[in-house]
Amino acid sequence: MSDQQEKASAYWKENLRYLLILLSIWFAVSYGAGILFKQALDSITIGGFPLGFWFAQQGSIYVFVILIFVYVRLMNKLDKKYGYDEE
Repeated sequence: MSDQQEKASAYWKENLRYLLILLSIWFAVSYGAGILFKQALDSITIGGFPLGFWFAQQGSIYVFVILIFVYVRLMNKLDKKYGYDEE
């Protein structure tokens, strides 16, 4: 395997690791907070709505958008690390 292929393979392994971690966080927030822990979170209110309901309706979307920005930042660092950046 050439050096370029090894570099590309390492790049994609790290990329997939980031994806799995970030999607796991999103799953934990959307499924965990919105469904599994809903009753426990409903004792807390935000803007007059139970926190479990808020996570199910809005929170997972907000977390997903934040994770998109985190992913972009991580990928920019990864691109620089492996020499794939545009600069």
